[in-house]
Amino acid sequence: MKRIFPLILMLYICLGIFSQSPSKREMRAVWIATVENIDWPTSPILSTSDQKREMMELLDLVKKHRLNTVVFQIRPAADAFYQSSLEPWSVWLTGQQGKAPDPFYDPLEFTISECRKRGLDIHVWLNPYRAIRDTGKHQAASWHITRTHPEWFLTYGSTKYFDPGLPETRDHVSRVVSDIVRRYDIDAIHMDDYFYPYRIAGKNFPDDSSFSSYRGNYTDQQRDDWRRNNVDLIIRQLQDSIKSVKPWVEFGISPFGVWRNADRDSSGSATKAGQTNYDDLFADILKWQKSGWIDYVVPQLYWHIGMTVADYSVLANWWNNNTYGCPLYIGQAFYRIERKSDVRAWRSPKEILRQVSLNRSLENINGSMFFSAKYLRTNPAGLSRMLTKYAYELQALPPVNNRITTVLPGNPRNPLMAVTKDSVHLSWGKGRNTKNFVVYRFRIGREADRYDPSAIFSVSDGSTLKFRLSSKTKPSRYYYVVTSQSSTNHESGPVFFQRK
Repeated sequence: MKRIFPLILMLYICLGIFSQSPSKREMRAVWIATVENIDWPTSPILSTSDQKREMMELLDLVKKHRLNTVVFQIRPAADAFYQSSLEPWSVWLTGQQGKAPDPFYDPLEFTISECRKRGLDIHVWLNPYRAIRDTGKHQAASWHITRTHPEWFLTYGSTKYFDPGLPETRDHVSRVVSDIVRRYDIDAIHMDDYFYPYRIAGKNFPDDSSFSSYRGNYTDQQRDDWRRNNVDLIIRQLQDSIKSVKPWVEFGISPFGVWRNADRDSSGSATKAGQTNYDDLFADILKWQKSGWIDYVVPQLYWHIGMTVADYSVLANWWNNNTYGCPLYIGQAFYRIERKSDVRAWRSPKEILRQVSLNRSLENINGSMFFSAKYLRTNPAGLSRMLTKYAYELQALPPVNNRITTVLPGNPRNPLMAVTKDSVHLSWGKGRNTKNFVVYRFRIGREADRYDPSAIFSVSDGSTLKFRLSSKTKPSRYYYVVTSQSSTNHESGPVFFQRK
């Protein structure tokens, strides 16, 4: 027994069991990538019914793993996974750019509805500048923006991009974002790390023309500063476009994990990344955080703890110390997990658990986003069990973001409980400003502590809940309360169910 206990102790430490306890509110998100059919749909030639089935199965897995948010890619290359008059249907949805689903449906509208049923938040993910992913492989539709305004675009490598130096490109992307925010019940607009493209060795980004036309007072030696200013301009314009329509919708950015290396800037991180946000992608993330131009930041830390050139623990601590009041979540790499990985750390999901444990120990990190959703399905090296048993044993609600306009919900109305010989049926009315409802279960004789995540029983947008009567649910042993959550995840006061 003396030998066994230290082994158990070490195992628990490795699994992060002794980490700081999770709070009731924690970002637990997963990216659903549509580009190249990474996550959904698994093929561009699936029928409408199969696409819907796959999405519902994926969202069921999100819920099963006790995640609470999806980040759904709806504009991978100036195309659309939703009905749009500004850009054509995506080739990765129907196999031909510009071809609508048949039988017709709107995938974004459908996904929003299915997320709400499951009590999941939905952030929609757009790429700002990529227009054709591979010019040698993909054929643009006749009314794709690269055909109607070819003068707005540059080709770098095999990809065609909006020229970030042109005011017209900023205006077009802003119109697209405004249209989405206006027409759809989303929680956030989300952009990834592709601003100016990653550098290709031996090739300069071909923006001589726009620099000549729009350089202003920038000198030839200041072209990098001019490029950073171009990205600043679109970030500010996008923030204005969102807030002028729905000020409660968040604007989030998921940048590359390294802002700057310390050898280039003493305020940078102790890393040796080959490319960085500031110096290569021309994205000054810290400036956007300081200025309040973005509502949350999710640096992509797709490396393991102890990696020489980019150590996860070094970077998590660096971002934790450089939030400037901007909510911080961490992007983490499900896709790295592989039993035969060349990197020992990634041969087990324990690396993810160690990272979650580290995140919870740092004051300003309030959750994770994982790339990507298909790994909930493929379950590499037993990921699912590790997540649900150790990291996410209890449910959590999405965080409240104090950078956005607050929307307060009304209390649920007239909550009633009906009990039969084999089931319990709860029902209530909807108050004002309600996105979804949280039902809590408490042991009779104990205080209704809604800050205890173990008390969360159900989260959904429905106003009824039916469940099986058992020793863990019967009203002689437990009582139930319900609250409303608004579009900004603010919660109403609790209302107790009364027996019919």
